[in-house]
Amino acid sequence: MTAMLDSAITGLTTTVPRQYVHRAAVSEVLLTGWRPAAAPHAFVVGAQWPRGHALFAQSGGYQDPMLLVESVRQIGSLLAHAEFGVEFGHQFLMRSIAFAATTDLFVATPAPTEVELHTVCHDIVRRGKDLGGMRYEVTAKVDGVALASAGAAFHCTRPSVYKRLRGERPTCADRLPGLPIDPARVGRTGPQHVVLSDIPGGSPHRWELRVDCSHPIFFDHPVDHVPGMVLLEAARQAAHAVTGMPDTLVIGLESSFERYAELDEPCFIEAEPTSVDAAGDVHVRVRGLQRDASVFVADLTLRTRSR
Repeated sequence: MTAMLDSAITGLTTTVPRQYVHRAAVSEVLLTGWRPAAAPHAFVVGAQWPRGHALFAQSGGYQDPMLLVESVRQIGSLLAHAEFGVEFGHQFLMRSIAFAATTDLFVATPAPTEVELHTVCHDIVRRGKDLGGMRYEVTAKVDGVALASAGAAFHCTRPSVYKRLRGERPTCADRLPGLPIDPARVGRTGPQHVVLSDIPGGSPHRWELRVDCSHPIFFDHPVDHVPGMVLLEAARQAAHAVTGMPDTLVIGLESSFERYAELDEPCFIEAEPTSVDAAGDVHVRVRGLQRDASVFVADLTLRTRSR
C-alpha cells in the first residue's frame, strides 16, 4: 500500500488514522506518519510525545518511558493494517514487547518530543492471504541520534476465529476495583491512575490488579480482556513499590505475554528485585498470575534520575 509520508517529507504534521493503532480517542494516537525505508519490510515511523499526556505525564524533567512502549505497540497495528493488508476487526495478541534506552531519549524539552522509529519487520507469518503475525525491531532516533532499541511481536486473528476460540467474554469486570495503594509509592500524583491494590494480610511483594473498565485511557474502547498496556503499567508500578524507589526512571523492559488476563477473575501482580548492576541500575522481575497460571512476565531496569 502507499505509505503516508511523515512531516519530514510533507512539511505537515498530523496523526495517523486512529483505527490503524486501535484507539477510539484521537488524542491517544502517538504516531504521526510512516514511509518505506530502503530495506525490505523496513519503514520509518514518526511519533510525537506530548508534553502533557493525561496518563503518561512528564515528571522530574523527563518524559514517561511508557510513551515509547505505547509508540512501539502502535507501530505493529499500523503496519499490519496499512502495509500488510489486515482488515479492521482482526484481533491482535501481543506476544512480547521490549526496549533498552538511554536517559537522553526521555529528557523533556519546551516542545513535544519528535521521535523517528526506524522499524524492520521479521518472521512474517501468512495464513493464506491473511497476516498471522510478525516480529519487528525498532531503533528510536531524535534529531538523527539513536537513543533506544526496542521490539515487539504479535499474533493476528480473524474475527470469526477469535470468536470461536474465545466465545462470549464480558467486556467489563463484574466487581468494583480494590482501593488503590498510596500513589506516592508508585510514582503517581493521584489515585486515579494507580493499578495496584493491597491484599489484606498479603505479602508486601504481591498486589491485586485494579481493573477499572471506566478508565478513559487504559480502557479506551471495550475489550474482552485486560489490555497489555495495563499489565505493563502494573509491572512498572510494582517495580517502584517493591524497591521503594518511586522516582526512578524505567530505562529497560523485556516482557512476554503467555495468555489473556480475563476481566472476570482476579489477577495478582508479584515483584522481586533481582540485582543491582555495576552502573547502579536496579533490576526487577514482575509476574502476573491468574488462577495460579502465569499471564505475563516482565523484567524492568530502574535508574536513578539525574535531573
